Amino acid sequence: MDKKLEHSFVTQLEENQNIVHKICRLYTNDSDSHNDLFQEITIQLWKAFPKFRGDSKFSTWMYRVALNTAITLYRKSKRRVQTQDFEGVSFKIKAEDYDDTVEQQLKLMYSAVKDLNDIDKALVFLYLEDKNYREISQTLGITEVNARVKMNRIKEKLRKILNP
Repeated sequence: MDKKLEHSFVTQLEENQNIVHKICRLYTNDSDSHNDLFQEITIQLWKAFPKFRGDSKFSTWMYRVALNTAITLYRKSKRRVQTQDFEGVSFKIKAEDYDDTVEQQLKLMYSAVKDLNDIDKALVFLYLEDKNYREISQTLGITEVNARVKMNRIKEKLRKILNP
């Protein structure tokens, strides 16, 4: 674009920039969005200016380009998921203290189970996996009665550790 055309564009844009600001206010809710839209409209005006024939007033042509740009971007933004600034919502979220009692009990239980011998660990694992005593006995190669007795002894041992 030559200097004369560039100067003409800048001059007319400066004289009529309130048109763009008004359109930006219609289609945006905050200053960052306003500035982004203003910039995008300015870019579109700049790209289209060499094709401006002067059949209408510059301001009329500017309205048309600015509105088309704003509407296009508005439609695109409606397709995106709208988010909200977290700072504005934080007061609506009820803070609850984290209770780690269950987590601590699980850690304690796992610690106690780690101290068991290998067969007893496997027995507890299968029991916690909701296997019945017949399945446990078949898996471990012990009798069903032995599996029951061992599990009852382990439960009693773990109760003493977990509930001193």
